[in-house]
Amino acid sequence: MAADKRDYYEVLGIQKGAGDQEIKKAYRKLAKENHPDLNPGDKGAEARFKEINEAYEVLSDASKRARYDQFGFAGVDPSYGGGGGGFETGFDFGDLGDIFGSFFGGGFGGGSRTRTGPQRGESLRMGLTITFEEAAFGCEKEISLDRVEQCETCKGSGAAPGTSPETCSSCGGTGTVQQRRQTPMGVFATTGPCPRCGGRGKIISTPCKDCSGSGQVRRRKTLKVNIPAGIDDGQGITLRGQGNAGKNGGPAGDLQLIIGVQPHQLFKRDGSDVYCDAPITFTQAVLGGELEIPTIDGKVKYDIPEGTQTGATFRLRGKGIPNVNGRGRGDQYVTVYIETPRNLTREQKEALRKFSATLKEHNYKERKSFFEKFKK
Repeated sequence: MAADKRDYYEVLGIQKGAGDQEIKKAYRKLAKENHPDLNPGDKGAEARFKEINEAYEVLSDASKRARYDQFGFAGVDPSYGGGGGGFETGFDFGDLGDIFGSFFGGGFGGGSRTRTGPQRGESLRMGLTITFEEAAFGCEKEISLDRVEQCETCKGSGAAPGTSPETCSSCGGTGTVQQRRQTPMGVFATTGPCPRCGGRGKIISTPCKDCSGSGQVRRRKTLKVNIPAGIDDGQGITLRGQGNAGKNGGPAGDLQLIIGVQPHQLFKRDGSDVYCDAPITFTQAVLGGELEIPTIDGKVKYDIPEGTQTGATFRLRGKGIPNVNGRGRGDQYVTVYIETPRNLTREQKEALRKFSATLKEHNYKERKSFFEKFKK
């Protein structure tokens, strides 16, 4: 129920005056932690993931956020307080007229809302998991979903072929009826849905057999979706008009895909930059040399300097993720660590001891600095 919803700012763990970047950063962190693909079978994580996406959808949109700040959930969710409708349909200020009209006979906007006018279809949301490489370079995916579509047999009218809906005689096609009640405060006029036609303004004597008079049917639909290069985990793609069909000539809702990116065995991502760790040998660290490094484009060669220490990080320009807006690419950062040789033979150990005996204090800069600090 809408009444049980948590405050959207509380959901994302941010203050009310948070900026766009702070909102985006909080959303990415929470969406990744609670993504269903990373928490298989965890219903709590799935519920939190939906809650996080709902909060972000409102707070990342300037107009929706302004309505939410002013009116709360009623400003962005018409189902708040017991009404129907999907989350993304937004708040209609005509609803204020309905509220006052129910008490004062339509003096503030023309009476109660009916189902005779065009109604936008419900928007849908679903997840789509792709690989690290598909997210980096983009791809085309085929998705299947169940959605409500206009009945092809009756063309959405709800009436059987060869017949037509008739205008309701009780409400004259308006979908509403007015009643006057005597109260201690005087006579009040209330306007509500017509009980005979259910607020539709039409009566269907012979319903269409394929849709049972609703004018809509649920079908399995397959769509091809272009995933842009550079999309990140937790980001969404909105497919306009691919949600449930509208009613009475209203537009269809949208379909929002929430992208989940599978973790990579070697690479980690932060924005458009890629990070990875690479092992080097003791000899490579001491003498330097050419190192073969994997990137998302394939292997590249990089010359590391002699005396390289564990934890040293090198930058490969332009080897990161393409920017999702099509402008340039990030970089790749490679952090090296020295792999200590194992299973040495007796001869190798002896050779290492002889080599170690040739080293002097000036060969160990960090060690010398450490002990000088210890003496102080």
